[in-house]
Amino acid sequence: MSGTLVLVRHGQSEWNLKNLFTGWRDVDLTDQGTAEALAAGEKLKARGLKFDIAYTSALKRAQKTCQHILDIVGQSELKTIRDQALNERDYGDLSGLNKDDARKKWGEEQVHIWRRSYDIAPPGGESLKDTGARVWPYYLHEVQPHVLRGETVLVAAHGNSLRALIMALDGKSGEEIVKLELGTGVPVIYKLNADSTVAKKEVLEG
Repeated sequence: MSGTLVLVRHGQSEWNLKNLFTGWRDVDLTDQGTAEALAAGEKLKARGLKFDIAYTSALKRAQKTCQHILDIVGQSELKTIRDQALNERDYGDLSGLNKDDARKKWGEEQVHIWRRSYDIAPPGGESLKDTGARVWPYYLHEVQPHVLRGETVLVAAHGNSLRALIMALDGKSGEEIVKLELGTGVPVIYKLNADSTVAKKEVLEG
């Protein structure tokens, strides 16, 4: 029996728009971000998808994206579990800083290393590897069992928490996964076999 896992990065946030490092800071969606979340719902509705359960982070930009999607597919009251295990990567001392200002303070190369290396964390923050160390066990114990029972599961989260999941699902290396760009509000649909291997993957862009 195959199940369906739908991953969606939250719509554009206020700090995405301002080019700030966000991490665990709890910022809202922009009008564009709301529109992206609603558009994601429309794409999933067009596929006739109905969810058995939804998961999201402890941050409102992901929570609102999740709710907008559920509203569009006609499942506003669906059981939704919020957990900080699915939160964005913690950027530590970079949080709240403009990315250009961070480059002036620490240098272009150092900031690039913090943003795009797999296992080097910014001061006081997490690397992508650290993020995966909390995301993947949560997925294995809480989310995957529903999918393996043949259910359809929605996960609305963040660029790096979803990268950590995709890394494991797609069997990518640390070097490969940091190059992956996830668009805001773009659904990624996985069909999983009963043995948890990926039967099919589809990205609903455009």
